[in-house]
Amino acid sequence: MIGRRKRREGVVISDKMNKTVVVEVERRVRHARYHKFLRLRRRYHAHDEANNCRIGDRVRLIETRPLSATKRWAVETILERPEGAAEQIEVAE
Repeated sequence: MIGRRKRREGVVISDKMNKTVVVEVERRVRHARYHKFLRLRRRYHAHDEANNCRIGDRVRLIETRPLSATKRWAVETILERPEGAAEQIEVAE
């Protein structure tokens, strides 16, 4: 496992900061006793150099060196964008 970077997939829930997005990663875990599946969510602050990510985008994160007090992840790629997101960007410009 030495030299391998962790990767996560999640949804952008905030893009208000400059070059930073907040990504919510959800994973399903089975309860040890009751065997019910639980949805565990974790929020990561990720570096977005070009400010390309928008709210609702599905992105892949990659682990990096510490970039600030809270940022340890960077956006690797945008996997999926919601249907109406491109129209909103054009109207804003």
